[in-house]
Formats: sequence, C-alpha cells, structure tokens
Amino acid sequence: MQDLPFSVRDYLRSHIRTVPDWPAPGVQFRDITPLLQNPKVFRVLIDAFVHRYMDRRPDVVAGLDARGFILGSVVAYELGLGFVPIRKKGKLPFTTVEETYELEYGSATVELHTDAVKPGQRVLLIDDLIATGGTMMAGKKLLEKLGGTVIEGAAIVELPELGGGQKLRETGLDVFTLVDFEGH
Repeated sequence: MQDLPFSVRDYLRSHIRTVPDWPAPGVQFRDITPLLQNPKVFRVLIDAFVHRYMDRRPDVVAGLDARGFILGSVVAYELGLGFVPIRKKGKLPFTTVEETYELEYGSATVELHTDAVKPGQRVLLIDDLIATGGTMMAGKKLLEKLGGTVIEGAAIVELPELGGGQKLRETGLDVFTLVDFEGH
C-alpha cells in the first residue's frame, strides 16, 4: 500500500461488500458496487485517485472492461483528460489490436482501437481489482503496442494472496491500490 491516509483506506474498505462462495464455492468475492451507490463514498473513492494523479499528470486514462470504465472515465473527466476503453473482444467497432491472456480456466482477449493512444503518451491504466494480474497485464501490452507508456496500473482492491500485483510489479509496472484483502 502506498502513501494514502489510513482513514481513507478504512473508510473505503468498510463499504466493500464480501460475498461468500461467489462465483464458486470457497471464493470471497469483493463487491465494489456499494462504493458506487453512495454518493459520498463514491466521491471519496474518485478523489483518492484524482489527488494521486494531479501531479503525475498522465496524458490519457485507459479503463479495463467493465468496472474500469466507471472509475477511469470519472477520473479522466476530473483530471481534464480523455478516456480510452479497453474492451472484451468483439465489442469495438473500429480497427483494433488485441491481446489474449490466460484465466484460471481458459483464456480471454481484450481489444483497443488502433488510434486510442499516440506514441509517447503517458497512460494511467485503471481497473476495479487486481487478482492474478492477467487483465491489467494484457491492457498494458495493448497500450504499449500502440507506443503508449503506462505510468501506473491502479485499482481499488488488490488481492495479494493471488500474486497479481507482485507479478505486475516484477514486470516494472508501478501499481497503486487503495485497499487490499487477504484471501480470495
């Protein structure tokens, strides 16, 4: 965890719902929708990200399908930046680049429009949660294929036990999360 006041972490953590045994037995699903439903909590959440990136000044914000769209678009708006959606395969209408990554049972592919970022642009990549890190790594690779530089991968929640945040850091990606939860 980085330099974020404990009170903000604690406040946000208290508004994340844990749903046991979903989507499979033994999984403790960390549901962020209560953070979004309460306007005061949503403001604290967005402000935590906005304040972090006011001085780091990315050129654009990229969000991962689908909850990364919610966070990323609002953070981009608040910073006065453009927003780039990274979508699941087959959802973007223009020419795309794609990246396939492994899931626990199979694989998935994400896509990005070929004109989404320009070479040299500094990109903030955002999602709701980092578990195994596969989705964020695929997003990073897509942005780099177009010449973008991912300055940081950001998420609300990290599940350190699953090792995704550590894997991302080992590739040289700076990772920022607001809350972590042991277990998965």
